[in-house]
Amino acid sequence: MASAGPRATMAPSVPLRYTSDEGMSMEYANSHQQVWEEVLARLVGACLSLYGERLVSLVVFGSVGRGTPRPDSDVDLLIIAEGLPNGRMRRVEEFGAVEESLRKALRAWRERGVSTCLSPVFKTPEEALQGSPLFLDMVEDAKILYDRRDFFAALLSALRERLAQLGARRIWHGDAWLWDLKPDYRPGEIFEL
Repeated sequence: MASAGPRATMAPSVPLRYTSDEGMSMEYANSHQQVWEEVLARLVGACLSLYGERLVSLVVFGSVGRGTPRPDSDVDLLIIAEGLPNGRMRRVEEFGAVEESLRKALRAWRERGVSTCLSPVFKTPEEALQGSPLFLDMVEDAKILYDRRDFFAALLSALRERLAQLGARRIWHGDAWLWDLKPDYRPGEIFEL
């Protein structure tokens, strides 16, 4: 009997919200929602095509991950893959194949009112396990599009648990936020995430 391969979680769609203060008609917002859903579906396919079995996790964060993109929002994404080249520039070069495969679609989406670009962050599984301050931004706002063996979901779950133990909270100031990682912190105290 052939093996089905490693289990992976894939998100079927990303619910998007547009607030009335953005001045968009519902029809306009719905057409953009459809485009964003197409963007993410095509992105998953392109990444699976490039990385194949090396792909561990594909995660969207930022405004697209929160489901609140503007028509000009970029797509912030975390790619966790095995066997990535050393160095950011080599990883970006390799990712160029994804951007190339989406070039016509990006042009078509621009004609439909969504002018986006891809902003990838690359990590190997080993690098992801070391943690990153960037993951704090994903605790509440990430949309996991692909996750082999729930690798990144487990990592985020552990981070959420640790933040809860510390009593950490995210504090919003307008459109930005900061983290109070340990509200009862005392000078000289050492703690780890």
